[in-house]
Amino acid sequence: MKITFLGTGTSQGIPMLLSEEPVNFSTDSKDKRMRSSIHIQWDKVSCLIDCGADFRMQMLNNNIKNIDGILFTHEHSDHIAGLDDIRPFCYKIGPMPVYALPRVMDSLAKRYDYIFSTENRYPGAAAVIPNIVDKIPFDFKGNTIIPIEVDHGNLPILGYRIDDFAYLTDVKKISKVSLEKLKGVKTIVLSALRIETHPTHMNLDEALEMVKIINPDKAYLTHISHRLGFHEEVSKTLPKNVFLAYDGLQIEL
Repeated sequence: MKITFLGTGTSQGIPMLLSEEPVNFSTDSKDKRMRSSIHIQWDKVSCLIDCGADFRMQMLNNNIKNIDGILFTHEHSDHIAGLDDIRPFCYKIGPMPVYALPRVMDSLAKRYDYIFSTENRYPGAAAVIPNIVDKIPFDFKGNTIIPIEVDHGNLPILGYRIDDFAYLTDVKKISKVSLEKLKGVKTIVLSALRIETHPTHMNLDEALEMVKIINPDKAYLTHISHRLGFHEEVSKTLPKNVFLAYDGLQIEL
């Protein structure tokens, strides 16, 4: 399995418009962060988790030619705003299978009614095949995917486990039930927004404490804001099995 980090930034990305925080002026490419998303490849099958506003450039930057489906974590704009740009993939494979909670699917259908519509379709518009996700495992092209419910503040959202890999973004809390589903995970991706506490996201200390609880072999931190600090400086403070992810990072599992 190959994981490509397409984006590792928070909702406004880095550099953030109008901000005078020093990280926004960094010359280190690892401090340039698009909205968070990953691409997962197994042999000839691949999927995307989330499809934010930077989707088009993420596909170009990483030379991604194939997507067999999109898993959505939740309905916030930084995770869904690129859906219109899936059109070229639809031209290639037909309607794109998309997977989401019922609430999230309703939000997508409302925002992108012209993509979900089956009548009087606009010529050339993207098309999707909606697949409702609940709390039980489901099959994706012969691969078992386990939805993991987590709390994004007061909003229940989904992360996903695939074999010994799990991806959890926009997390504030993880219940005991969900922690049970993460037992045995060897590689995990967790969000770590910034140094200071935040009402709907884990900060760095909270993310590191969660890594201790889950106890994977390796953990990668994502959904990073300009207020976490410089990539190189923060990386030096992390435990040996914890890494800051960065845009374009690829890991083989």
